[in-house]
Amino acid sequence: MPHILTRGVAEAIVKKELEKKLQSGKKLRVKFGIDPTGDLLHLGHAVVLLKLKEFQDAGHTVIFLIGDFTARIGDPSGRNKQRVPLSDEQIKQNMKSYLAQARRVLDTDKIEVRYNSEWYGKMDLTDLIRVSALTSVTQLLHRAEFKDRVKRGDEISVPEILYPLLQGYDSVVLQADVELGGTDQKFNLLMGRQMQERYGQQPQNILMVPILEGLDGKDKMSKSLNNYISLTTDPHDMYGKIMSIPDALIWKYFEYLTRIDEKELQTMSRQIKTQTLNPRDAKMMLAREIVTLFHSAKGAQEAELQFIQVFQQKGMPDEIPLVVIPQKKMLLAEILIFAKLVSSKAEARRVIEQGGVTVGDTPVKNPNEILTLTKNGSLIKKGKRSFVKVTLGE
Repeated sequence: MPHILTRGVAEAIVKKELEKKLQSGKKLRVKFGIDPTGDLLHLGHAVVLLKLKEFQDAGHTVIFLIGDFTARIGDPSGRNKQRVPLSDEQIKQNMKSYLAQARRVLDTDKIEVRYNSEWYGKMDLTDLIRVSALTSVTQLLHRAEFKDRVKRGDEISVPEILYPLLQGYDSVVLQADVELGGTDQKFNLLMGRQMQERYGQQPQNILMVPILEGLDGKDKMSKSLNNYISLTTDPHDMYGKIMSIPDALIWKYFEYLTRIDEKELQTMSRQIKTQTLNPRDAKMMLAREIVTLFHSAKGAQEAELQFIQVFQQKGMPDEIPLVVIPQKKMLLAEILIFAKLVSSKAEARRVIEQGGVTVGDTPVKNPNEILTLTKNGSLIKKGKRSFVKVTLGE
Protein backbone atom coordinates (compact mmCIF):
# COMPACT_ATOMS: atom_id res chain seq x y z
CA MET A 1 0.00 0.00 0.00
CA PRO A 2 1.94 3.03 -1.28
CA HIS A 3 0.27 5.58 1.00
CA ILE A 4 0.76 3.67 4.26
CA LEU A 5 3.78 5.84 5.16
CA THR A 6 2.49 9.10 3.72
CA ARG A 7 -1.25 9.65 3.95
CA GLY A 8 -2.34 10.76 7.38
CA VAL A 9 1.24 10.53 8.67
CA ALA A 10 2.92 13.42 10.48
CA GLU A 11 6.34 11.83 11.05
CA ALA A 12 8.06 8.47 10.63
CA ILE A 13 11.12 7.36 12.62
CA VAL A 14 13.13 5.96 10.89
CA LYS A 15 11.25 6.13 7.58
CA LYS A 16 13.87 4.44 5.36
CA GLU A 17 14.20 1.56 7.82
CA LEU A 18 10.46 1.07 7.90
CA GLU A 19 10.24 1.20 4.10
CA LYS A 20 12.80 -1.62 3.93
CA LYS A 21 10.86 -3.66 6.47
CA LEU A 22 7.64 -3.26 4.48
CA GLN A 23 9.37 -4.14 1.21
CA SER A 24 11.02 -7.22 2.72
CA GLY A 25 7.72 -9.05 3.00
CA LYS A 26 8.25 -9.71 6.70
CA LYS A 27 5.05 -9.75 8.77
CA LEU A 28 5.54 -6.97 11.29
CA ARG A 29 4.26 -6.65 14.84
CA VAL A 30 2.52 -3.27 14.91
CA LYS A 31 1.74 -1.92 18.37
CA PHE A 32 -0.81 0.66 19.42
CA GLY A 33 -1.33 1.34 23.10
CA ILE A 34 -4.24 3.15 24.67
CA ASP A 35 -5.10 3.71 28.31
CA PRO A 36 -8.79 3.16 29.14
CA THR A 37 -9.15 6.54 30.89
CA GLY A 38 -12.58 7.18 29.36
CA ASP A 39 -15.47 5.23 27.88
CA LEU A 40 -15.58 6.78 24.39
CA LEU A 41 -13.40 6.69 21.31
CA HIS A 42 -13.87 9.61 18.91
CA LEU A 43 -12.80 10.55 15.39
CA GLY A 44 -9.44 11.73 16.73
CA HIS A 45 -8.74 8.14 17.83
CA ALA A 46 -10.05 6.88 14.49
CA VAL A 47 -7.10 8.49 12.66
CA VAL A 48 -4.67 5.99 14.19
CA LEU A 49 -7.19 3.13 14.08
CA LEU A 50 -7.54 3.58 10.32
CA LYS A 51 -3.76 3.53 9.94
CA LEU A 52 -3.69 0.30 11.96
CA LYS A 53 -6.34 -1.07 9.58
CA GLU A 54 -3.99 -0.43 6.67
CA PHE A 55 -1.28 -2.52 8.35
CA GLN A 56 -3.85 -5.19 9.16
CA ASP A 57 -5.08 -5.30 5.55
CA ALA A 58 -1.46 -5.69 4.43
CA GLY A 59 -1.16 -8.85 6.53
CA HIS A 60 0.76 -7.51 9.53
CA THR A 61 -0.07 -8.35 13.16
CA VAL A 62 -1.80 -5.51 14.96
CA ILE A 63 -1.24 -5.47 18.72
CA PHE A 64 -3.99 -3.53 20.48
CA LEU A 65 -2.44 -2.89 23.88
CA ILE A 66 -4.81 -1.78 26.59
CA GLY A 67 -2.94 -0.02 29.36
CA ASP A 68 -5.06 -1.23 32.24
CA PHE A 69 -2.03 -0.94 34.56
CA THR A 70 -0.68 2.39 33.27
CA ALA A 71 -4.20 3.85 33.36
CA ARG A 72 -3.78 3.89 37.13
CA ILE A 73 -1.01 6.46 36.63
CA GLY A 74 -2.29 8.47 33.68
CA ASP A 75 -0.27 9.55 30.67
CA PRO A 76 1.22 13.04 31.30
CA SER A 77 1.54 13.73 27.54
CA GLY A 78 0.02 17.10 26.68
CA ARG A 79 -1.19 17.66 30.24
CA ASN A 80 -0.20 20.42 32.64
CA LYS A 81 -1.59 18.66 35.72
CA GLN A 82 -1.98 15.18 37.14
CA ARG A 83 -4.89 12.98 36.09
CA VAL A 84 -7.46 11.87 38.63
CA PRO A 85 -6.79 8.18 39.45
CA LEU A 86 -9.40 5.71 38.16
CA SER A 87 -10.95 2.87 40.10
CA ASP A 88 -10.45 -0.74 38.99
CA GLU A 89 -14.14 -0.93 38.09
CA GLN A 90 -13.93 2.18 35.87
CA ILE A 91 -10.89 0.80 34.09
CA LYS A 92 -12.58 -2.56 33.51
CA GLN A 93 -15.73 -0.95 32.12
CA ASN A 94 -13.76 1.40 29.86
CA MET A 95 -11.72 -1.51 28.48
CA LYS A 96 -14.87 -3.30 27.32
CA SER A 97 -16.17 -0.11 25.73
CA TYR A 98 -12.90 0.58 23.89
CA LEU A 99 -12.77 -2.88 22.35
CA ALA A 100 -16.40 -2.73 21.23
CA GLN A 101 -15.78 0.60 19.51
CA ALA A 102 -12.47 -0.48 17.94
CA ARG A 103 -14.45 -3.18 16.12
CA ARG A 104 -16.01 -0.44 14.00
CA VAL A 105 -12.62 -0.12 12.28
CA LEU A 106 -10.49 -3.18 13.01
CA ASP A 107 -11.15 -6.88 12.55
CA THR A 108 -10.75 -7.65 16.24
CA ASP A 109 -10.81 -11.40 15.55
CA LYS A 110 -7.44 -10.99 13.85
CA ILE A 111 -5.69 -8.62 16.28
CA GLU A 112 -3.59 -9.45 19.31
CA VAL A 113 -5.29 -7.86 22.31
CA ARG A 114 -2.95 -7.46 25.28
CA TYR A 115 -3.13 -5.83 28.70
CA ASN A 116 0.00 -4.47 30.36
CA SER A 117 -1.18 -5.72 33.74
CA GLU A 118 -0.05 -9.12 32.37
CA TRP A 119 3.57 -8.22 33.16
CA TYR A 120 3.38 -5.25 35.53
CA GLY A 121 1.00 -7.12 37.81
CA LYS A 122 3.73 -9.73 38.36
CA MET A 123 6.61 -7.33 38.94
CA ASP A 124 8.09 -6.73 42.38
CA LEU A 125 10.16 -3.75 43.50
CA THR A 126 13.40 -5.40 42.41
CA ASP A 127 12.07 -5.82 38.87
CA LEU A 128 10.92 -2.20 38.74
CA ILE A 129 14.31 -0.92 39.94
CA ARG A 130 16.03 -3.04 37.30
CA VAL A 131 13.86 -1.54 34.54
CA SER A 132 14.08 2.04 35.83
CA ALA A 133 17.89 1.84 35.99
CA LEU A 134 17.97 1.82 32.18
CA THR A 135 17.32 5.56 31.90
CA SER A 136 17.92 8.72 33.93
CA VAL A 137 15.69 11.13 35.83
CA THR A 138 17.36 13.94 33.88
CA GLN A 139 16.15 12.48 30.60
CA LEU A 140 12.64 11.84 31.88
CA LEU A 141 12.30 15.36 33.28
CA HIS A 142 13.41 16.77 29.95
CA ARG A 143 9.95 16.31 28.43
CA ALA A 144 8.17 19.61 27.77
CA GLU A 145 5.18 18.97 30.05
CA PHE A 146 7.44 18.38 33.05
CA LYS A 147 9.68 21.35 32.34
CA ASP A 148 6.66 23.64 32.25
CA ARG A 149 5.36 22.27 35.53
CA VAL A 150 8.77 22.62 37.20
CA LYS A 151 8.91 26.27 36.12
CA ARG A 152 5.49 26.89 37.67
CA GLY A 153 6.45 25.06 40.83
CA ASP A 154 3.75 22.40 40.29
CA GLU A 155 4.15 18.90 41.63
CA ILE A 156 5.18 15.93 39.48
CA SER A 157 4.50 12.51 40.93
CA VAL A 158 7.06 9.70 40.75
CA PRO A 159 4.61 7.42 38.84
CA GLU A 160 4.17 10.15 36.20
CA ILE A 161 7.94 10.28 35.71
CA LEU A 162 7.95 6.52 35.30
CA TYR A 163 5.07 6.50 32.79
CA PRO A 164 7.14 6.82 29.56
CA LEU A 165 9.54 4.20 30.90
CA LEU A 166 6.67 1.78 31.39
CA GLN A 167 5.25 2.49 27.93
CA GLY A 168 8.70 1.87 26.49
CA TYR A 169 9.05 -1.42 28.36
CA ASP A 170 5.71 -2.52 26.86
CA SER A 171 7.46 -2.53 23.47
CA VAL A 172 10.19 -4.78 24.87
CA VAL A 173 7.70 -7.34 26.17
CA LEU A 174 5.65 -7.27 22.96
CA GLN A 175 8.74 -7.25 20.70
CA ALA A 176 7.15 -4.52 18.59
CA ASP A 177 8.55 -3.79 15.14
CA VAL A 178 6.45 -0.64 14.73
CA GLU A 179 4.54 1.55 17.16
CA LEU A 180 1.81 4.00 16.19
CA GLY A 181 0.65 7.04 18.10
CA GLY A 182 -0.18 10.72 17.89
CA THR A 183 2.45 13.44 17.63
CA ASP A 184 1.84 14.26 21.29
CA GLN A 185 3.21 10.79 22.11
CA LYS A 186 6.65 11.31 20.59
CA PHE A 187 8.58 11.24 23.87
CA ASN A 188 6.93 7.98 24.96
CA LEU A 189 7.34 6.37 21.54
CA LEU A 190 11.05 7.19 21.43
CA MET A 191 11.42 5.68 24.89
CA GLY A 192 10.25 2.40 23.36
CA ARG A 193 13.15 2.50 20.89
CA GLN A 194 15.60 3.24 23.68
CA MET A 195 14.33 0.48 25.96
CA GLN A 196 14.43 -2.11 23.18
CA GLU A 197 18.05 -1.19 22.42
CA ARG A 198 18.95 -1.55 26.11
CA TYR A 199 17.41 -5.05 26.05
CA GLY A 200 19.28 -6.01 22.89
CA GLN A 201 16.28 -5.85 20.57
CA GLN A 202 16.13 -4.09 17.23
CA PRO A 203 14.48 -0.72 18.00
CA GLN A 204 10.94 -0.29 16.78
CA ASN A 205 10.11 2.15 14.03
CA ILE A 206 7.62 4.87 14.85
CA LEU A 207 4.72 6.19 12.82
CA MET A 208 3.05 9.29 14.23
CA VAL A 209 -0.34 10.48 13.03
CA PRO A 210 -1.40 14.13 13.19
CA ILE A 211 -3.68 15.51 15.86
CA LEU A 212 -7.22 16.07 14.59
CA GLU A 213 -8.93 19.34 15.47
CA GLY A 214 -12.43 19.11 16.87
CA LEU A 215 -15.71 20.77 15.91
CA ASP A 216 -14.44 24.21 16.93
CA GLY A 217 -11.68 24.00 14.33
CA LYS A 218 -9.08 25.11 16.87
CA ASP A 219 -8.33 22.64 19.65
CA LYS A 220 -7.50 18.94 19.61
CA MET A 221 -10.65 16.81 19.46
CA SER A 222 -11.35 15.93 23.06
CA LYS A 223 -14.20 14.81 25.24
CA SER A 224 -13.10 17.23 27.94
CA LEU A 225 -13.45 20.13 25.50
CA ASN A 226 -16.83 18.88 24.21
CA ASN A 227 -15.67 19.33 20.62
CA TYR A 228 -15.71 15.66 19.69
CA ILE A 229 -17.69 13.20 17.55
CA SER A 230 -17.67 9.77 19.16
CA LEU A 231 -17.56 6.59 17.09
CA THR A 232 -20.89 5.60 18.64
CA THR A 233 -22.69 8.83 17.69
CA ASP A 234 -25.89 7.90 15.80
CA PRO A 235 -25.76 8.39 11.99
CA HIS A 236 -28.04 11.45 11.89
CA ASP A 237 -26.16 13.29 14.63
CA MET A 238 -22.76 12.28 13.22
CA TYR A 239 -23.73 13.57 9.78
CA GLY A 240 -25.01 16.85 11.20
CA LYS A 241 -21.92 17.42 13.34
CA ILE A 242 -19.61 16.83 10.38
CA MET A 243 -21.61 19.37 8.40
CA SER A 244 -20.96 21.87 11.22
CA ILE A 245 -17.15 21.75 10.99
CA PRO A 246 -15.40 24.83 9.54
CA ASP A 247 -14.65 24.61 5.82
CA ALA A 248 -10.94 24.84 6.61
CA LEU A 249 -11.07 21.34 8.13
CA ILE A 250 -12.73 19.61 5.16
CA TRP A 251 -9.50 18.39 3.55
CA LYS A 252 -7.90 17.25 6.80
CA TYR A 253 -10.97 15.17 7.58
CA PHE A 254 -10.98 13.77 4.04
CA GLU A 255 -7.29 12.82 4.26
CA TYR A 256 -7.30 11.42 7.78
CA LEU A 257 -10.75 9.82 8.01
CA THR A 258 -11.56 8.55 4.51
CA ARG A 259 -9.78 6.57 1.85
CA ILE A 260 -11.05 8.53 -1.14
CA ASP A 261 -8.35 8.60 -3.82
CA GLU A 262 -5.92 11.48 -3.33
CA LYS A 263 -6.17 12.51 -6.99
CA GLU A 264 -9.92 12.86 -6.59
CA LEU A 265 -9.38 15.02 -3.50
CA GLN A 266 -6.95 17.25 -5.41
CA THR A 267 -9.52 17.65 -8.19
CA MET A 268 -12.21 18.60 -5.69
CA SER A 269 -9.89 21.12 -4.05
CA ARG A 270 -9.20 22.79 -7.41
CA GLN A 271 -12.92 22.88 -8.19
CA ILE A 272 -13.64 24.69 -4.93
CA LYS A 273 -10.88 27.23 -5.64
CA THR A 274 -12.35 27.87 -9.09
CA GLN A 275 -15.86 27.99 -7.57
CA THR A 276 -17.10 25.10 -9.71
CA LEU A 277 -17.80 23.06 -6.57
CA ASN A 278 -19.67 24.33 -3.53
CA PRO A 279 -17.81 23.56 -0.24
CA ARG A 280 -21.17 22.41 1.11
CA ASP A 281 -21.31 19.63 -1.50
CA ALA A 282 -17.77 18.52 -0.62
CA LYS A 283 -18.72 18.47 3.05
CA MET A 284 -21.80 16.40 2.30
CA MET A 285 -19.62 13.85 0.54
CA LEU A 286 -17.30 13.88 3.57
CA ALA A 287 -20.20 13.31 5.98
CA ARG A 288 -21.51 10.50 3.77
CA GLU A 289 -18.12 8.76 3.70
CA ILE A 290 -17.54 8.98 7.46
CA VAL A 291 -21.04 7.86 8.44
CA THR A 292 -20.77 4.94 6.01
CA LEU A 293 -17.45 3.94 7.54
CA PHE A 294 -18.66 3.87 11.13
CA HIS A 295 -22.27 2.84 10.49
CA SER A 296 -23.50 1.84 7.04
CA ALA A 297 -24.26 3.18 3.58
CA LYS A 298 -27.96 3.01 4.38
CA GLY A 299 -27.47 4.98 7.58
CA ALA A 300 -25.51 7.62 5.69
CA GLN A 301 -28.19 7.92 3.01
CA GLU A 302 -30.97 8.33 5.58
CA ALA A 303 -28.93 10.90 7.53
CA GLU A 304 -28.29 12.89 4.37
CA LEU A 305 -31.97 12.91 3.39
CA GLN A 306 -32.92 14.13 6.84
CA PHE A 307 -30.25 16.84 6.73
CA ILE A 308 -31.52 18.08 3.36
CA GLN A 309 -35.11 18.16 4.59
CA VAL A 310 -34.37 19.86 7.90
CA PHE A 311 -31.66 22.29 6.91
CA GLN A 312 -31.30 22.97 3.20
CA GLN A 313 -34.97 23.02 2.26
CA LYS A 314 -35.66 25.54 5.02
CA GLY A 315 -33.05 27.95 3.75
CA MET A 316 -30.58 27.43 6.57
CA PRO A 317 -26.86 28.14 6.19
CA ASP A 318 -24.42 25.37 5.32
CA GLU A 319 -22.48 25.90 8.54
CA ILE A 320 -24.34 26.18 11.84
CA PRO A 321 -22.14 26.73 14.92
CA LEU A 322 -22.40 24.07 17.58
CA VAL A 323 -22.63 25.37 21.16
CA VAL A 324 -22.19 22.92 24.03
CA ILE A 325 -23.84 23.88 27.32
CA PRO A 326 -22.84 21.99 30.49
CA GLN A 327 -26.26 22.00 32.18
CA LYS A 328 -29.57 20.37 31.33
CA LYS A 329 -31.85 23.39 31.83
CA MET A 330 -31.15 27.05 31.16
CA LEU A 331 -33.12 30.23 30.49
CA LEU A 332 -33.39 30.82 26.77
CA ALA A 333 -32.20 34.39 27.36
CA GLU A 334 -29.05 33.08 29.02
CA ILE A 335 -28.48 30.62 26.18
CA LEU A 336 -28.59 33.50 23.67
CA ILE A 337 -25.86 35.25 25.66
CA PHE A 338 -23.84 32.02 26.08
CA ALA A 339 -24.04 31.43 22.31
CA LYS A 340 -23.05 35.07 21.63
CA LEU A 341 -26.21 35.76 19.67
CA VAL A 342 -26.79 38.80 21.89
CA SER A 343 -24.52 40.89 24.08
CA SER A 344 -26.71 41.36 27.17
CA LYS A 345 -29.68 39.95 29.04
CA ALA A 346 -31.68 43.08 28.26
CA GLU A 347 -31.11 42.57 24.53
CA ALA A 348 -32.03 38.89 24.87
CA ARG A 349 -35.35 39.70 26.56
CA ARG A 350 -36.16 42.36 23.97
CA VAL A 351 -35.44 40.06 21.00
CA ILE A 352 -37.51 37.25 22.51
CA GLU A 353 -40.48 39.50 23.36
CA GLN A 354 -40.46 40.87 19.80
CA GLY A 355 -40.78 37.34 18.39
CA GLY A 356 -37.27 37.24 16.96
CA VAL A 357 -36.28 33.87 18.42
CA THR A 358 -37.31 30.42 17.23
CA VAL A 359 -36.44 27.12 18.90
CA GLY A 360 -36.77 24.36 16.31
CA ASP A 361 -39.92 25.36 14.42
CA THR A 362 -41.54 27.13 17.38
CA PRO A 363 -41.37 30.90 17.92
CA VAL A 364 -40.78 31.75 21.59
CA LYS A 365 -41.96 35.07 23.03
CA ASN A 366 -41.66 34.35 26.74
CA PRO A 367 -38.40 35.90 28.04
CA ASN A 368 -38.53 33.52 31.02
CA GLU A 369 -38.70 30.41 28.84
CA ILE A 370 -36.48 27.60 30.14
CA LEU A 371 -34.97 25.28 27.54
CA THR A 372 -34.27 21.64 28.34
CA LEU A 373 -31.12 20.60 26.51
CA THR A 374 -30.40 17.18 25.00
CA LYS A 375 -27.35 15.56 23.42
CA ASN A 376 -29.15 15.54 20.06
CA GLY A 377 -29.32 19.32 20.24
CA SER A 378 -31.83 22.07 19.57
CA LEU A 379 -31.70 24.54 16.69
CA ILE A 380 -32.07 28.18 17.73
CA LYS A 381 -32.65 30.95 15.23
CA LYS A 382 -32.34 34.66 16.01
CA GLY A 383 -33.70 36.96 13.36
CA LYS A 384 -33.45 35.74 9.78
CA ARG A 385 -29.81 34.75 9.53
CA SER A 386 -28.36 33.84 12.93
CA PHE A 387 -28.42 30.10 13.74
CA VAL A 388 -26.84 27.97 16.43
CA LYS A 389 -27.32 24.39 17.49
CA VAL A 390 -27.10 23.94 21.27
CA THR A 391 -26.38 20.56 22.80
CA LEU A 392 -25.98 19.21 26.30
CA GLY A 393 -22.37 18.69 27.33
CA GLU A 394 -20.88 16.66 30.13
